[in-house]
Amino acid sequence: MSRLKLLDILVIVVSVALCSILMFLRLPGMELLGISPNWLLIWVVAWSSKRGIWQGAIAGVAMGCIYDSLTVASPSHILSLVIVGVLTSSLQKQKYIKEDFISIALIVFFMTIVAETVFALQYAWMRILPLTEVWHNYQQIAIASAILSSLWSPILCYPLALWWEKIFIQRELGIRS
Repeated sequence: MSRLKLLDILVIVVSVALCSILMFLRLPGMELLGISPNWLLIWVVAWSSKRGIWQGAIAGVAMGCIYDSLTVASPSHILSLVIVGVLTSSLQKQKYIKEDFISIALIVFFMTIVAETVFALQYAWMRILPLTEVWHNYQQIAIASAILSSLWSPILCYPLALWWEKIFIQRELGIRS
């Protein structure tokens, strides 16, 4: 295995570990109404934005398993993160989506709303909480999480996108030479 491949694997593992640690940190400016950014969702968006649908789905499964292992939530986060990975991967075909700060922030904002909607529907379907309480909590959680996640997303997405673009270019040059 080449050094570049090993370095890429190291960046992936370290970035996932960092996102997992950030899920527990409550720093000033990173919390709104007791809700912090969904770092694992941001990672799934960063990963899926330049990859195929299956890779986005697999990333969603992996991050969902990590998220479930970090929390004790009864509905799983796997379904919501798989949907986020698949939807983000399918957005790459849209010509008006670019890799600038605003596009990434908007994608993360809407994907957070999608993920929280799926999670709320799971709560309602499993009847863990009364529907009125699910709806009330969903509104607060979805908007606060979407705002925070979208504001903090460029800090993670932009460096990872640059790294993976560099890796892609290196692989293309290695294949062609």
